[in-house]
Amino acid sequence: MSFKRRTIWFLIIITLPLLSYFTVNTKAHRFSNSALANELAGNGLYELFAAYLNNELDYDQFYQRMDEDKAFQQVRQLLKTKESHFIDSSSFSLQRRIVANGPELKKNVILISVESFSADFMKSFGNEENITPFLDSLALHSRLYTKLYATGTRTVRGLEALSLCVPPTPGQSIVRRPNNENLFTLGRVFKEKGYESKYIYGGYGYFDNMSYFFSHNNYDVVDRVELKDEEIDYENIWGVADENLLDLATREIEKTINKNKPIFAQIMTTSNHRPYTYPDGRIDIPSHTGRDGAVKYTDYAIGQFVRSISKKPWFKNTVLIIVADHCASSAGKTELPVNKYHIPMLVYAPGFIAPGTMDRLMSQIDIGPTLLGLLNFSYKSKFFGYDMAKLEPGRERAFVSTYQSLGYMKGEELVVLMPQQELKYFTLRGNEQIEHTQVDSTLLQEAISWYQTASASFKNGWMN
Repeated sequence: MSFKRRTIWFLIIITLPLLSYFTVNTKAHRFSNSALANELAGNGLYELFAAYLNNELDYDQFYQRMDEDKAFQQVRQLLKTKESHFIDSSSFSLQRRIVANGPELKKNVILISVESFSADFMKSFGNEENITPFLDSLALHSRLYTKLYATGTRTVRGLEALSLCVPPTPGQSIVRRPNNENLFTLGRVFKEKGYESKYIYGGYGYFDNMSYFFSHNNYDVVDRVELKDEEIDYENIWGVADENLLDLATREIEKTINKNKPIFAQIMTTSNHRPYTYPDGRIDIPSHTGRDGAVKYTDYAIGQFVRSISKKPWFKNTVLIIVADHCASSAGKTELPVNKYHIPMLVYAPGFIAPGTMDRLMSQIDIGPTLLGLLNFSYKSKFFGYDMAKLEPGRERAFVSTYQSLGYMKGEELVVLMPQQELKYFTLRGNEQIEHTQVDSTLLQEAISWYQTASASFKNGWMN
């Protein structure tokens, strides 16, 4: 058979699997209100690969829900604040106009998200091992947020919260999902204000789909490939040593500033991760001996970075935010041990941000709106987060999650939504969680509305 004829036959034969890939989906067999009937109608092998491809659990199928109109109506009410005004009449739109008082402050913004950095590593939260000497010192000159909670237990979940400011949805982070392009992100807001938005990472950006997500959502991606071999003191499977990453970040920041443009740089560290290895001779704990050494090395690297950039002429017009992506450990006696989601955040901007503490309950998804509020930005928003400096007392809440358990915390109460429409309800007493059988109906309705609308907004393209 000639090559031309073989090619024609190949194209004909390959058409069927290509068509099935683009037209068949996991919803085709959901013909019934009975979950059992729908699962029996599904093909197990197909479902397995579909779940892997989509990285999600369908909220409507597995979790307690409410009428969609009612859910969005409730979240619109929960999101309503003095500085925000809804600008879309659609009942399924959360788009608002945020109006700030005073002139906008076009300051450079550097946001460092630190790998696996629990609050209890720092002296400010009771640690006595002196593994964060620089950050402990910096905290005295910064605004320290003391009741901040991560949304999840993985880096991509933290990146989702920082960039999209959205509650966690069941399954994997949106960073790893298909159809995650052109979403409303913090990077987009900064770009619309004339900034260059950069995501700077010490590893290879294809890991966890980071490069694809950020490059398709208004960030320029800078990763390991931008470093020459002679610029790397140490590297492991996760990436280069944090000091080399931060040297790269300094270079990228100055590239933008030299073009007379402000920069928003989101930097993701990697050294505080197993196997806990880093260059010799930097700190008094040998490499590869455990988590404490990795934490202290990252603290050392950040210290070198901050001391260096604080001498730059552009630093006086810069806001530095240091926050964790998630805690070092999520294991506990309960489904969602809240103390294992407690992370620190420091905002350092001498002469602009007065040192002190912010002791209000706060979610990782509130960081973006709070930062934009500090800069007096007026902008269109689809974020689910609050500007904590302007939020009335009593409205604080936080979201904590695993792959399938969705927690909603308010005051001293926690409700957990689980697959098969299951619920758990706890009262929080310090690090103790007391389980109850009776669920507070108001708390439950709020939890369902937040999570259901977040899931529906992504699924239906309303986050774009």
